[in-house]
Amino acid sequence: MSSTNPTPNASPERSLQDLYTWGVPHVNGGLGRITEGLMTKGDGTYVEYADGKRMMDFTCGIGVTNLGHAHPRVSGAAAEQCMKLVHSQCSIALHEPYLRLIEALLPIMPHSSLDSFFFWNSGSEAVEMAIKMARLFTKKQNIICMGGGYHGRTYGAMAVTKSKTIYSEGTGPLMPGVFSIPYPYWHQCGLPQSTPTSEISSFCLERLSLLLSQQTSPSDTAAIIIEPVLGEGGYVPAPTEFLQGLRNVCDEHNILLIIDEVQSGMGRTGDYWAVKESGVKPDILLTAKGLGNGFPISGIITRKELSDRLKKGSMGGTYAGNAVSCAAATEVLKVFQDDRVLDNVKAREKELFGALNALKQDAEVGKFIWDVRGKGLMVGLEFLSGNGAPKSMAKRVAEKCIEKGMLILTTSVFEVIRFIPPCNVSKADLEKGCRIFEEAVREVVKEG
Repeated sequence: MSSTNPTPNASPERSLQDLYTWGVPHVNGGLGRITEGLMTKGDGTYVEYADGKRMMDFTCGIGVTNLGHAHPRVSGAAAEQCMKLVHSQCSIALHEPYLRLIEALLPIMPHSSLDSFFFWNSGSEAVEMAIKMARLFTKKQNIICMGGGYHGRTYGAMAVTKSKTIYSEGTGPLMPGVFSIPYPYWHQCGLPQSTPTSEISSFCLERLSLLLSQQTSPSDTAAIIIEPVLGEGGYVPAPTEFLQGLRNVCDEHNILLIIDEVQSGMGRTGDYWAVKESGVKPDILLTAKGLGNGFPISGIITRKELSDRLKKGSMGGTYAGNAVSCAAATEVLKVFQDDRVLDNVKAREKELFGALNALKQDAEVGKFIWDVRGKGLMVGLEFLSGNGAPKSMAKRVAEKCIEKGMLILTTSVFEVIRFIPPCNVSKADLEKGCRIFEEAVREVVKEG
């Protein structure tokens, strides 16, 4: 008679609720979340939790699932690639999806000079590589960034991130050679909200000139890095005249202009790239987030005349340009074209701004709304802070929205809510989200 020896320490598989209760204490305490429970499924604009709760998602994983959760064509392309080749390390051999992705991206670049591509895994890594490349290309060290800017949590990226102290608190010394100027936003400049945009841009460009005279000589300055729409700093578009001013300074002093479109790119603002409207040519363009619609991938795009100077082996990474992620990203671009997603962004943009500006004009709650701003479906609404406004208004409104079934995020050190619905969100779902938001605002104002 034979006997079966059970696997040591084997136990029945935990239920989802038991797994959550057991597992949470083992998750690193530095990870914060806006909801409790396990998210188990995503479908377009909606997500579901293990307890059956269904939520509208106006966060898109912080601007990642631009085509909604589990888009069938994107997920299908990834699944098909999984059965062919999952991993071909880029220092060993190229794979077809890598080149197909370049083929799909080249026609939509904001400038024809951007023709050299390196794919990595995350936005932070893209920023790290852009800094490395800028130093190699110019033989200079220093980097100028923007007050309020966010570029990631790894050490180089963290050094040029100036949106919140939480990201670098207690971790110094950070990467040296980093200097900052105010982003052209009245809060960052200490100017009245009524200050004309042209004056704010001039003020910031004057600060740049002073910085180059007092703290980092042009001969020591490798690059200026900027988000064309400030993300974590409050969803503020950079004025065209400011971006053009940066380009002029860079051209004059052999400084590279790094445009970080990790969040604002891939259709989020109504065009593939937010910088395109300004006509400004980036020396290095960064993309990530929406490029893979949930599959981890980022891109560092520059001019071939520059990248050809790099020594073989100076670029690389174990998972850089992963085949599955590249296949997913290529399909993302096909869906954008086939489904005319940019047209949807522009249509929904008008409706979203219309609803939020109507709320701003409302006699009961409008007096507590400072500003409605942004581009496309990257929109921020800033509440008044102090002067009779409800305390912590943005945070409380976001919590009310979550209670009512819609995920939404705050952003910046100011009282700002950010709207990041899918770029293909339907008219009906956008209207539903705006109703939930309005109800939440009215309730918080009533509570005081």
